[in-house]
Amino acid sequence: MICAMMLPTTLPVLRIFRGMVAGRSAEGQLYGFVIGGYLSAWLGFGLAAYALDWMLHAAARETTWFVANGWVVGAAIIAAAGMFQFSSLKYRCLDKCRTPYGFVVERWQGRSAVRESWRIGFDHGLFCVGCCWALMLLMFVVGMGSLGWMLALGAVMAVEKNLRGGQRLSVPLGVALLAWAGAIVASHLWGPLL
Repeated sequence: MICAMMLPTTLPVLRIFRGMVAGRSAEGQLYGFVIGGYLSAWLGFGLAAYALDWMLHAAARETTWFVANGWVVGAAIIAAAGMFQFSSLKYRCLDKCRTPYGFVVERWQGRSAVRESWRIGFDHGLFCVGCCWALMLLMFVVGMGSLGWMLALGAVMAVEKNLRGGQRLSVPLGVALLAWAGAIVASHLWGPLL
């Protein structure tokens, strides 16, 4: 899921890095370390997300409240993703992702090529997690195996990070997610009355 959704958002960094190491004897190996570092950062996030999911399922087995009110967890995740669209952390991380040339240049001296390559990938992965973690959690709500949602969320993240006007997407997306969460709550609290 991470590869399918996040690869388009990291292509600019990979393209710039490949240009910087072109002609080196270990070019392919260094490129592999960038990718490995990037995947390591996302693997850490993935393990934390699955641990949280496992704890929620364990809690659901212990009480019938979760079975009857699972929508609350879904609405909370959607609302959290919506609120995160307005956070300064999101924008700080997006700034790093939107300047791939500067990002690579400030981390690459070429002296310790393997370490620097891995670090470029890992740091970029951390910033990528920093701006996209809340949207990735939506996959737990809409269904982990949903290829359509993976493509849609991956496209939103790629536009937000890679296109010139991508920053204009963050606020409307946040509003839409908050409205979606509100609609879920309203339909469960007041739906039977309507």
